[in-house]
Amino acid sequence: MHKIYFDNAATTPVREEVIVKMKEALTNCYGNPSSTHGFGRSAKTEIEQARKTIAKYLNAEASEIIFTSGGTEADNMILRSAVRDLGVQTIITSKIEHHAVLHTSEALQKEFGIRVEFVDTDSFGDIDLKHLEQLLDADDSKKIVSLMHVNNEIGNILDMHKIALLCKAKGAYLHSDTVQSIGHFNWDLQSTPIDFLVASAHKFHGPKGVGFAFIRKNTGIEPLIVGGSQERGYRAGTEPFHNIVGLKEAFVAAYDNLDEEEEYISGLKRYFIEKLKDAIPGVKFNGYSGDMERSTYTLVNVCLPFSEDKSQMILFHMDLKGIACSEGSACQSGANGGSHVLNEILSDEELKMPSIRFSFSKYNTQEEVDYVIEALKEFSLS
Repeated sequence: MHKIYFDNAATTPVREEVIVKMKEALTNCYGNPSSTHGFGRSAKTEIEQARKTIAKYLNAEASEIIFTSGGTEADNMILRSAVRDLGVQTIITSKIEHHAVLHTSEALQKEFGIRVEFVDTDSFGDIDLKHLEQLLDADDSKKIVSLMHVNNEIGNILDMHKIALLCKAKGAYLHSDTVQSIGHFNWDLQSTPIDFLVASAHKFHGPKGVGFAFIRKNTGIEPLIVGGSQERGYRAGTEPFHNIVGLKEAFVAAYDNLDEEEEYISGLKRYFIEKLKDAIPGVKFNGYSGDMERSTYTLVNVCLPFSEDKSQMILFHMDLKGIACSEGSACQSGANGGSHVLNEILSDEELKMPSIRFSFSKYNTQEEVDYVIEALKEFSLS
């Protein structure tokens, strides 16, 4: 049976060179990075080199890169500290953010009595910048804006530079969940005055369980996890050295090959869109995912013109065909009520039809696209 993986927005296969580097780290460099002997110093040196390398690619300072277990932890750390330590009284976000932001905001509202305001979005999931400005001007409370650069379900790209300048002019902090962005888009953190962003290695062919937060210097963020002095005091606990080595290797590979891989994956996405339109008339692309300029090149989210009873069976059919794809995000799988993003932007009629996210990587091929399109066409005629 075919085995086709079109769920790269959920997680990506690990690059072979990353596995090699991680195996070397586990085999040869097993000292505790906090130890003062040679074994520990070797591990510590590798961690600091990883920090410096990531900072260089992002045009940041090494001290501004803090290793975490991934994007969810980093989102929690930043938003919680913004309220607890920076005096933030209002979080401005949108209803189509990742649950790592939405649920954290809800928890902080209950715990600290802060306000959570939602900026308006349209039927494409586009952020209303005029409404954002109104929310920023609404009162004198200290605010943090939390908006993702690339939406993990519909792929919309937000102009973070414009939003960063707006927040800076209004005296608000800006945090962005950039988990679907880091490793796929260039960032210059000297020219874009964002205060906080987050990344997860497994979204760009690195290992699971490791990521990082960018925390701009002198913001006053305090640690979420206390105990030791690791990660410049921001995050206590022995560092997962082998994972950090893997993160660095995947990060460097992603950016050293970015132009070539973006061109290749963009070609696959265009090919997928063209083939799907031909095979299934009436197909709709959710958000801006069918627009190559306004969405990430790594995914499409399609609303298929199938009956409601068929909607219940399509993922089962695709799985039987050996095809991995998602209904909403992987974090939502099995949750009642479906995707909160699609519930926000689709009509009641559209919500009755199946919506599926297909996401691509450098390891996918046109032949795999052809197979997936045929499987969808076969299901539509059954």
